[in-house]
Amino acid sequence: MSDITHGAGAPTPKRTTELVAASLKRRHRKQARLKWIGLGAIGLAFLMLIILVGSLVSTGWQAFTQTHVTLAVYIDPEEIREERLPRGGFDDALGASLGRMLPQADMSQRKIAKSVEKILSNGAQFKLRDMVVADPELIGQIITMTVPVADPYDQLNKKLIDRDTPEQNRRVKDAEIGYFDALKAQGAISKPFNWALFTNADSRFPELAGLKGALAGSFWALLTCFLISFPLGIGAAIYLEEFAPKNKFSDFIEVNINNLAAVPSVVFGLLALAVFIGWFGLPRSAPFVGGLTLALMTMPTIIIATRAALKSVPPSIREAALGLGASKQQVVFQHVLPLAMPGVLTGTIIGLAQALGETAPLLLIGMNAFITSAASSPFDSATALPTQIFIWADSPERGFMSRTSAAILVLLGFLVAMNAVAIFLRQKFEKKW
Repeated sequence: MSDITHGAGAPTPKRTTELVAASLKRRHRKQARLKWIGLGAIGLAFLMLIILVGSLVSTGWQAFTQTHVTLAVYIDPEEIREERLPRGGFDDALGASLGRMLPQADMSQRKIAKSVEKILSNGAQFKLRDMVVADPELIGQIITMTVPVADPYDQLNKKLIDRDTPEQNRRVKDAEIGYFDALKAQGAISKPFNWALFTNADSRFPELAGLKGALAGSFWALLTCFLISFPLGIGAAIYLEEFAPKNKFSDFIEVNINNLAAVPSVVFGLLALAVFIGWFGLPRSAPFVGGLTLALMTMPTIIIATRAALKSVPPSIREAALGLGASKQQVVFQHVLPLAMPGVLTGTIIGLAQALGETAPLLLIGMNAFITSAASSPFDSATALPTQIFIWADSPERGFMSRTSAAILVLLGFLVAMNAVAIFLRQKFEKKW
């Protein structure tokens, strides 16, 4: 008999096949829906990233160029005398050179002369002074020099000031625009790459402000942070993972390390203010104190990353080394740690990258002071990149707006570079088990 008798209520083979097919369709629909939700989330994240970077680039790219004016300056011996250096009428010499280029400006009238001299940055006279002090034989000669213009004229040249705005609402008056246009028609105006953004320290004048001091401060702070957190963090992780007995005390330490990794950075700043500056009397605004503070923040991250890297080494490596007669110390330092080093370095670099972008603890220890020179040691007063961004963002001058975005782009560039190095080290040295 070929017919098969089924029990009451039992589905037929055909019905079972239909149920399975319907179930597969539902699962495929759910899988496709989950896939599209994931793609949508990634797309939204990329969109937010593009908007963020786009807004920074659209605002900050102007800071990477700077308007300059080229002048033929006569160093009048009546105004600038060798025996009076470094004092002298350097601003008058620059103003006279501008007056010769602008015959339509009556320089005998003090108001017009001041209006013309305002075209030049305040740092132009100091640049001329330094040149003459370095070579007093320039007195009595005509020299050609290129100096930055003042911030309002820089914004005018970059079309950040609307000429159609009523004169009373404009920083640059109609007559001053005429003087600037006359210089531009003579080919005296240029807009090269703004190297001063990286070679100058901070200044109260936007056209002279740069990141050199902040870069030096961040370098010394990160160097201090690395030299302290790297050996201590790795040593603590090796002990806890390989040598420490598994008891309540070690569990207590592990829980507290995990908690420290989640503590807000401002708490570490308050701790540094009370302990390093208050009790130990270390200098305020020094990168060394900033590095100590960042080391406290980075150490839990390094410990957690190092322990994870040590755990990823297969137990067979340890067992084989012990079976060949190696001691516990030899097993750890000659076999396990070298194999875990890619993960250790990756965690360290990511921790340092996180420390580079921290602002709150550095503000609390005073690394937001107005410093016009780069720190030459970790004990000199300095700012850092995040605090320099904070200072410029809080400045009322409009010229600092573009420099704030430019500084953020520089900081993001360093963060991307450090994370790229971490990825490269992991891919190059990671072992596949």
